[in-house]
Amino acid sequence: MTIIPLTDALRSGRNAALESISAEDQALLDSYSQAVIDVVDRVGPAVVRLAVRNGDPARAAQLRGGSGSGVIVAPDGLILTNSHVAGAASRIEVTTADGQDLHARLVGDDPDTDLALIRIDEPATLPSARLGDSKRLKRGQLVIAIGNPLGFESTVTTGVVSALGRSLRSRNGRLIDDVIQTDAALNPGNSGGPLVSSRGEVVGINTAVIVGAQGICFAVAANTASFVLGELVQHGRVRRAFIGIAAQQTAIPPLRRRAAGLAQDRAVMIGTVEPDSAAERAGLRPGDIIVALDGVTIAGADDLVRALTGDKIGRSVAFDVLRGTERLTVAAVPRERRRS
Repeated sequence: MTIIPLTDALRSGRNAALESISAEDQALLDSYSQAVIDVVDRVGPAVVRLAVRNGDPARAAQLRGGSGSGVIVAPDGLILTNSHVAGAASRIEVTTADGQDLHARLVGDDPDTDLALIRIDEPATLPSARLGDSKRLKRGQLVIAIGNPLGFESTVTTGVVSALGRSLRSRNGRLIDDVIQTDAALNPGNSGGPLVSSRGEVVGINTAVIVGAQGICFAVAANTASFVLGELVQHGRVRRAFIGIAAQQTAIPPLRRRAAGLAQDRAVMIGTVEPDSAAERAGLRPGDIIVALDGVTIAGADDLVRALTGDKIGRSVAFDVLRGTERLTVAAVPRERRRS
């Protein structure tokens, strides 16, 4: 029998363990790399670079330029991007991943969600990506961002879903709901590009970064994008309801809250009522406090804006209101909100 010194045995066992760990790590790294490569191979051809010109086309010298990214969501050339990229465009030039230079026109945009839809002018059949169900996302899940940051075309970055259900203020002041937070690196030029899951589904449209922050980036959820896409294709705009009031969040004093049988401590107080508006016709008054809409609690002005969706246009909606010491239910028929 051969006797191996204890120190040699320990050294031999340690080396074997290190070799085993190295092989295991290598396998994991290969799996991760292969997952990213597969997604990029599938979705990358559907990601385009947008060169945008704003201003009067008749005055070429006065045109202002910008660039961004987009993702083709239908083979006939429908492209989703950001409203802040293409919403005010007078001319849009599209460069595909395989180098085709095409022209596009704006179908419609929705500044409230920072999304826009454009369509290729030339007849073409293009590779497209599929919008996934962003409600299935989990924190920590692998995501991949594809776009053209700072003009570097077809750039890929990876990260994880850092948080879900964030709210982000759009450029026109309205809150965008259900925003995805990620640490996948985004830079100017990534705007409008896709955030993709390891299944190869577009789960978000990249929209914003916090300047000076490390790894805090945001994407509009794919479910929001699907809704906006349908509205823009069908109506050329996203319809939202409007009753004609200016309102602000207010605290409900404890005594008043108990007297009205309310659990919430905040609601929305009407400041002004527009003449000949749905609110005026319903009998709503300045000073009324709106606590619920169709049974949904209203604790702030953003809650009220979110609740006034397009399906409420033209139909009776019940507002629960505190007026003095009374709790009333008032029926109003919203109309479509005019776009500013």
